[in-house]
Amino acid sequence: MKSKSSAIAPAVHPLSAADASRICHARAHTPGAGGAIGATVTEADPPGHAHGSRANRGLLFGFVGVLAFSFTLPFTRVAVSTLDPLFVGAGRAVVAGLLAIVVLAIIRPPRPRGTQWVRLLVVAAGVVAGFPLLTSFAMQTAPAAHGAVVIGVLPAATAVVAVVRGGERPSRRFWVASIAGLLAVIAFVAVSGGGLDALGGMAGLQPSDVLLLGAVVLAAIGYAEGGLLSRELGSWQTICWALVVALPVMAVVAGVGASRAPIEAGVGGWIAFGYASVVSMFLGFFAWYRGLAIGPIANVSQMQLLQPVLTIVWAALLFGERLDALVLVAAVVVVACAAFAVRARVRRPLAPAPASA
Repeated sequence: MKSKSSAIAPAVHPLSAADASRICHARAHTPGAGGAIGATVTEADPPGHAHGSRANRGLLFGFVGVLAFSFTLPFTRVAVSTLDPLFVGAGRAVVAGLLAIVVLAIIRPPRPRGTQWVRLLVVAAGVVAGFPLLTSFAMQTAPAAHGAVVIGVLPAATAVVAVVRGGERPSRRFWVASIAGLLAVIAFVAVSGGGLDALGGMAGLQPSDVLLLGAVVLAAIGYAEGGLLSRELGSWQTICWALVVALPVMAVVAGVGASRAPIEAGVGGWIAFGYASVVSMFLGFFAWYRGLAIGPIANVSQMQLLQPVLTIVWAALLFGERLDALVLVAAVVVVACAAFAVRARVRRPLAPAPASA
């Protein structure tokens, strides 16, 4: 026979992990609820299926972005062979900025507020101005394969910025996989780029190496900050606002580049410039920032280990470069390292669900 107290007691249901996560988040961001506003709370693991589905979506969007970016260096090299590199680097941002104005005018999303404008300047300095300009000048003298060696550092650099700026905490397994992937990328490009010639410039630092390393640092900052900002503004909104913020300066720089040499290029040169403007500088970021916003940023950034692989495959298909069995084996190793890294555990501070793309 049940006691009277037990008969009238309300039913108590166990608290799910998702509910616990929401409660912790609310307490950490509500005054007087047991936590200070803005307090950092370690993210609780959501149910396995939901967590895995969300992570897979982040990786899928990240891969689409990397696929778009993988054509950038070859097409940039084609463009600067006939056009001034200053015009190519800044002009692609001007074209993308005009497209961004059209999109923002049609859809009319909420405008950024307060410090979001400052953070957009950081994104613009990294991915709208810094990376395109520096790689355009570097591609005048550096082979695409050599550039891929240096750009191969970008996933690890982005992960480091995600640790410093975003408070993410990758596991030891993640760092082991990332370093192994970096070494595999270097070996891959050395094999596919004609042996050790692709690495020759690394023994004595060349001006193009300094430009590429600078591009890596700026891009890593722009990627990480853009990924964080995309959780507040949305992915396409972030790149569109960053392009608009940078447009006045980039228009002036493009004008200077146009005045230095005649703007004349064949069909191939204009196609390459068009791709760098519309896809590399604009549409590719829709997917890339969406993937980083879903995150964790450190995990999704490792998808870029695939970029040198894809770049050299496109070079073979488009420009007739030879692919042999060693290249294919190296590609498998790179893909395996990337897969290991993106599945490694990364702890990150609890944040609201990313804004809709």
